[in-house]
Amino acid sequence: MSNDVQVGVGLRPRHYAGVLEDPPALDCFEVISENFLGLRSGGGGRPLEVLEEVRALRPIRLHGVSMNIGSVDPLSETYLARLRVLADRIDPACVSDHLCWTGEGGENLHDLLPLPWTEEALDHLVPRVQHVQERLGRRLVLENPSSYVSYIHSTMTEWEFLGELARRTGVGLLLDVNNVFVTSRNQGFDPRGYVEGLPPAVVVQFHLSGHDDSGPLRIDTHDRRVCSEVWDLFGQAVRRFGPLPTIVEWDDRLPPFSVLLDEAALARTILEESSDAALALAG
Repeated sequence: MSNDVQVGVGLRPRHYAGVLEDPPALDCFEVISENFLGLRSGGGGRPLEVLEEVRALRPIRLHGVSMNIGSVDPLSETYLARLRVLADRIDPACVSDHLCWTGEGGENLHDLLPLPWTEEALDHLVPRVQHVQERLGRRLVLENPSSYVSYIHSTMTEWEFLGELARRTGVGLLLDVNNVFVTSRNQGFDPRGYVEGLPPAVVVQFHLSGHDDSGPLRIDTHDRRVCSEVWDLFGQAVRRFGPLPTIVEWDDRLPPFSVLLDEAALARTILEESSDAALALAG
């Protein structure tokens, strides 16, 4: 059994009280950064107090949804300053967001919109990522979002783009295994090739979640259990990248917390078995 396995869940407000009263057998929690930035009131208030209580029990990972790193809009210095204050206060294991754009002209569209995979996009992103890392005083980690369309202007694959962005900036990759699978089914490529195409050193964390497969497109809903195909792909990712910290996300139609713990336990089993198998082969 590996001693390096770290498994957690995305902690949502409904579960705060239960987690504080009876801390579960998890290694860490991930929270949505924007819930604690006090962007409306100017202060974190009670949510931040709760976060500090949870932080006293387990390490925290901050995960954002509105950095808007891929937009042509200027980066929000107010947002980055408040994120820096939060990170300095909580000392998270990592600070992550999504490789996407979420708005334009100062308007937040409340969606994670895809980028074209081009040299022009890379040239645009590199100084923005570097600026964010300088403002935060730490390495940024970016997640691959699910996508439902592709750009005819793209000149490279998504995994080639991610690898090159990491090489130029030192940014880490939060590999969302469900998002790889959803995008592959929507755009017609082999998800195993995506996993094998990424440089191993750039991936620092995994995400797992469920998605809706009832329509012509797979939709990343975070409202159900992880499907068997994603579990299989997760096993491949662990064999390639190692037993990295893994978070199970569930954001809508929240089940009892015990269901999240079941999913986390399965993730732990795969992490341990896949990493042990990889070590045996290497030996």
